Amino acid sequence: MSGLRRRLLPLTVLLASVAALIASLVWVAGNSSPSWGPRMGMMTGGVASRQGPIRNLADADRAAGRFADRWGLRVGEVMQFSNGYYAQLLDSSSKGATEVLIDPRSGAVLLEFGPAMMWNTAYGMMPAGTQPGPTKIGPGQAVRIADRWLRDHHKDLHAAKPDWFPGYYTLHTLRDDHIVGMLSVNATTGDVWYHTWHGRFVREEEPSPSRNSTSG
Repeated sequence: MSGLRRRLLPLTVLLASVAALIASLVWVAGNSSPSWGPRMGMMTGGVASRQGPIRNLADADRAAGRFADRWGLRVGEVMQFSNGYYAQLLDSSSKGATEVLIDPRSGAVLLEFGPAMMWNTAYGMMPAGTQPGPTKIGPGQAVRIADRWLRDHHKDLHAAKPDWFPGYYTLHTLRDDHIVGMLSVNATTGDVWYHTWHGRFVREEEPSPSRNSTSG
């Protein structure tokens, strides 16, 4: 193979991969069959709206609410970080369903990176029909696992009580009882996933009693 062909081959492979990805995204965008349900819609991004700039927690709540309505869910806790907004979505029995991010510039609402995509057994990226592993870890053990991980990686932080989502727990990380960030613990394996994408915590909107999430 000539030197030129060797140099062009990686570029050709890259362009082919990008073309395949674009084709798959176009197919996804054009397929609006309701048989997909929440799992497929959220797995593929599921932008609910682009209402424009999000200026405060109330705007973020409304944007998340429009996204939640598509799947028969409702909004729980809403938080503001320096990189954007975060919200928990709850099911009809006030149990955690999944977590979303709200872009402050466009108002776009997307499934949160990390555990919500990869560990959520109801609304994540697991193939339909996949049987999740058994829940081996209770909420108390999730706190102990989180605290042990924090001692090794963020010595000045500790974990708050866990919020349960299908397949995992999410816990706020605290410094002197003030929120700093959050992490998640897999309910089957005990793996820890620190949410590095939020940035600095700014403020939160406490859910009303009718919107409280429950710990598993």
